[in-house]
Amino acid sequence: MTEHVNTGFERGTDGPKVILAGIDGSDSSLRAVAYAAGLARRQNALLALVYVQPVMAAGASLGAPVAEATGEVAEEIVTGIREAAERLKGIFDVRWEFHTFRGDPYAGLVSAAQELTADAVVVGASEQAGHRIVGSVAVRLVKAGRWPVTVVP
Repeated sequence: MTEHVNTGFERGTDGPKVILAGIDGSDSSLRAVAYAAGLARRQNALLALVYVQPVMAAGASLGAPVAEATGEVAEEIVTGIREAAERLKGIFDVRWEFHTFRGDPYAGLVSAAQELTADAVVVGASEQAGHRIVGSVAVRLVKAGRWPVTVVP
């Protein structure tokens, strides 16, 4: 009789260990973060907050102002998260990290989920009307089928 030892990692067997939430400062992304924080707290998982810093096309990037602006957005998001975490300390504690990735939102979230070995991804529903036709980041993540994806309205 041989004994089988499972040495492989299998997603979703013991609940999520890393829950990734995409954040861009929009109302829907902030609701997604709140939802993901609740999941992370209940599952004792790490909440990985990811801001994808846009990369401008070569013709559009005429210097540092765009990079500085997106860097400022990231700093504002981190400051807001830290302030909220401090206000909730002792009431609603959750382990969290903030990460910035560069690229378009879909590719950035995919890279983040792979690099951080996310077990689940939570994003806000797109607030742009055109995405109903072309497909939002959330729809593309769901279609990729690599992680359970929760879309928060």
